[in-house]
Amino acid sequence: MATNTLTDAQLRAWIKAGAPLARADGGGLTFTLSAGGAASWILRYRFGGVARELTLGRYPDLSLTEARKLARLHRARIQQGEDVARAKRREKQASAAAWTFSQLVHDYKLKAFPTLAVSTREQRERHLALACQRLGGLAARDVDPADIVLLIEQIGARSRSTAEVVLTAVAETFKHGIARRVVVVNPCAGVTVGAVCGPPDTRQRVMLTEPELRVLLAALPGIGTENALAVKILLATGVRIGELALAEWAHLDFENAEWFIPPENSKTRNGFVVPLVPAVVGWFRELQPLACGSRYVLPARRAGRTRDRGGDAPFEQRALNAMLHKLCDRLGDRCRRFTPHDLRATLRSWLAAMGVAVPVAERCLNHSLGGLLAIYDRHDYLTERRAALEAWTAFLLACEAGQTANVVPLRRAS
Repeated sequence: MATNTLTDAQLRAWIKAGAPLARADGGGLTFTLSAGGAASWILRYRFGGVARELTLGRYPDLSLTEARKLARLHRARIQQGEDVARAKRREKQASAAAWTFSQLVHDYKLKAFPTLAVSTREQRERHLALACQRLGGLAARDVDPADIVLLIEQIGARSRSTAEVVLTAVAETFKHGIARRVVVVNPCAGVTVGAVCGPPDTRQRVMLTEPELRVLLAALPGIGTENALAVKILLATGVRIGELALAEWAHLDFENAEWFIPPENSKTRNGFVVPLVPAVVGWFRELQPLACGSRYVLPARRAGRTRDRGGDAPFEQRALNAMLHKLCDRLGDRCRRFTPHDLRATLRSWLAAMGVAVPVAERCLNHSLGGLLAIYDRHDYLTERRAALEAWTAFLLACEAGQTANVVPLRRAS
């Protein structure tokens, strides 16, 4: 069989032409060019009667002369009874087995993150960063359940919900590690936040009273225009903070006074129309010039996040949470500490006080009606919801202005 049949001139010409091909140099050494333009050296041989392939390297990183020399060395090993392709796989696995947890996280992000939604990717990035603070330098194979328990204890002491999502992120990373043969077992198996941190606190939702609403609304200008408008929109519409965070101007129809929340932005994964009363339309219009051309109603304010999203990104929900905590600290005993989700509870409770029918009030919060109602009652109550939210917003505006805020029963309207 002829050997050394290829020349550098031929290789350069084939690469320039760009057509996929495979050309033998003799002795099993083959030059390949993929459809994507990747040029490689492959050693083809038989071992135990079975055809095998070993990738030697990329051309021109591995020159024609070096490829021939390397092929001769591997052929000698094959003649001595060694399956060189299998040996290379074992060496690669042995190298991966020595990875630290940080290296495993890096590989997991490379392989898994492209399949995740951008918001999920950003959250998991933060959660894995927390895990790496404690586990990053450990060999991935040496991480045991005791390390996971200590990690969850430390995070759970600050935030149980954060501990839950960190445990999920770490468990997914180790599942990836098992598939890559980097680790043998998943140290997160059998570990639960409940077992480590105990039962969750049964915190009841806060329904802000009229005096609290008066104090809160009067104090909102102190947290900045965008934050203040965001709080008022959440309070007046009852949407979830994540739904407002992902709201785009394209979702708003000012002419028909409606806001469409697409399925991918909704917790229920069902598209939902929110009727907008005139005051809320006005608050959205106030936000438009502050968005500075962003497609998001509330764009990110940190340059790093906008770079990650190609120059445009929604605002960070945690920033509003932190701002509300500081505001509640300033208000002291005049207003109980609350979260953005408590604004939904406040709206729902006040709708009940106003006499709004249960199906209408539940649909105002985009709750499923459940049971037989979910099967037989497909009416969306848009007109009734608009009437209820108009009365509710009028009450809020009166509280903000320091006027007498009468609760008007709406049983007939609903």
